[in-house]
Amino acid sequence: MAEKKGKTQKGDREVEHGPDFKYIVRMANTDIAGERRVIDGVTSIKGLSYRLSHVIIDRLQVPPEKLMGDLTDEEVRKLMDIIEEVPAIMPSWMLNRQKDLDTGEDTHAISTDLDMTQREDINLLRKMRSYRGIRHETGQKVRGQKSRSNGRTGATVGVSRKKVK
Repeated sequence: MAEKKGKTQKGDREVEHGPDFKYIVRMANTDIAGERRVIDGVTSIKGLSYRLSHVIIDRLQVPPEKLMGDLTDEEVRKLMDIIEEVPAIMPSWMLNRQKDLDTGEDTHAISTDLDMTQREDINLLRKMRSYRGIRHETGQKVRGQKSRSNGRTGATVGVSRKKVK
């Protein structure tokens, strides 16, 4: 029985893949292209930075240049386990959810959890009627930027001059 091999165009050369190559790897509700390097594939998951992916790959003990599609199912499972234990590995200043309002713990939200927690935080600010919450409601800049000439929306474009009599 002949082995089936796939080919991928990589720059000006073709790269052959083995029979177990996966063109799409699904992790943390994200589809990752199999042709990407592991170090870059991990960063495509929302909430994981390049710096954090280096730590994750070192713990996985896989070369960063290895392609995502070449990972075995066991390595993908280990990678997901390491991503889930990021709050225990990393210092608290490197996590994206420090001193959570509900639990008081330091956690790291990824993928859809990150979107959901961000939406909940904004809704809490709106409910409290804080300055930032009101700015979010009205669609204005929240972090203290100037808004007179930049970031205009709607029909206010250009400069309006007073009529001379």
